[in-house]
Amino acid sequence: MSKVDVGRYLERLGVTAPDVPSLAGLRALHAAHVARVPYETLEIHLGRATTVDPEESVARILRGRGGYCFHLNGAFATLLDALGYAVTWHRGGVQGSRTARPPGANANHLALTVACEGETWFVDVGLGDALYEPLPLRAGEYRQGPFAYRLSRSAVEPDGWRFEHDPRGSFAGMDFSLTPAGPEDFAAQHRELSTSPSSGFVRVVSAIRRDAAGTDELRGCVLVRTDGDGRSERRLTTAAAWFGALADVFGLALTDVGEEERSALWGRARSAHQAWLAARSD
Repeated sequence: MSKVDVGRYLERLGVTAPDVPSLAGLRALHAAHVARVPYETLEIHLGRATTVDPEESVARILRGRGGYCFHLNGAFATLLDALGYAVTWHRGGVQGSRTARPPGANANHLALTVACEGETWFVDVGLGDALYEPLPLRAGEYRQGPFAYRLSRSAVEPDGWRFEHDPRGSFAGMDFSLTPAGPEDFAAQHRELSTSPSSGFVRVVSAIRRDAAGTDELRGCVLVRTDGDGRSERRLTTAAAWFGALADVFGLALTDVGEEERSALWGRARSAHQAWLAARSD
């Protein structure tokens, strides 16, 4: 990235560049990213195709938008590299069910590691409701705010690692390989996740952000806050309330979305929500 791109990216995050690559700087960048750049699937529901090209992802973030793991971690890795950090891409595999056998690093997730101050760090701004700051790549249990995580050697990925989410999280865990990867390793899974009718990204509009105290999550028309006080839920029954939450909670003003697109987006969110309610009542 050019220097002006770095400056605009840091302005988006509300942080200043560290004088030299440091752990303190990495933590500040990571925390700002998950708080200010949301995990979101709106482009899919707007009918806008995206790629895993990190430069494209950076440009979208600079326009005030977010994305999911390939976009968020790809862009963040680009920023870290420009700031002098030693960052590596890795194939990961997220498992949504807590009872399913972990499939290993099937590349449905992009994970990052950063070598900094003599240690390797697990860095991930693309897990939605998970990490607030990097974790040392060492086996153990870690607490960030109200949530507890575990890192261990993967049982299914040779020489890989396993991240276990808090029981209240949106997924069970994620296995990742330490073998370096690149954008081409994620293109097939990106096409599947963004186009397949069976993909959760395609079925439900979602947005997630993480802060020091907890998480905010919008799935369909349900807005959920999870923190040390527990879980609170609010249903958004009007377009004004729904777009208001996107803007006020997630920083998604959607200035690049016209009125016709907004109407279609709200219609998709509402229809998916009604289908979910009908399935629950069966």
